[in-house]
Amino acid sequence: MEQASSASVETRRPGPVWPVSVKGVLFVGNEIVLLQNERDEWELPGGRLEPGEEPDLCLAREISEELGIDVTVGDLLDCWRYPVLPGKEVLIITFGVQSLPSADLRLSHEHKELGRFPLDQVDGLRMPEGYRRSIRDWARRLALPA
Repeated sequence: MEQASSASVETRRPGPVWPVSVKGVLFVGNEIVLLQNERDEWELPGGRLEPGEEPDLCLAREISEELGIDVTVGDLLDCWRYPVLPGKEVLIITFGVQSLPSADLRLSHEHKELGRFPLDQVDGLRMPEGYRRSIRDWARRLALPA
């Protein structure tokens, strides 16, 4: 087996290191559940992946902390890099979450507001386009009315 030369090793640059945020697309009835953050953006419930934690378990934990409910995590929907602030990027991973016919949701201290919105209002909300893409995808998979 051939060893890599020290010259080729020295020219390699390390890959990016970003925090990973796992988010869930959760419908209660035909309404999407969103949380308003400190930047006055609406976001999907979820949060930062901890070292050694599986993404689906992270999402279930975060939704329990943020909304006070237990959920079943479904399909992987999307993954993208989001520039949160200048010079600060986060890798976002979205999953579908089992739709609930009704739920008694509570707002944690982590967010300013809890909202439930019909699909036809999503385009008018201040949020990253990747969240809209995930919401539309999961709604389509669940065959929710547009």
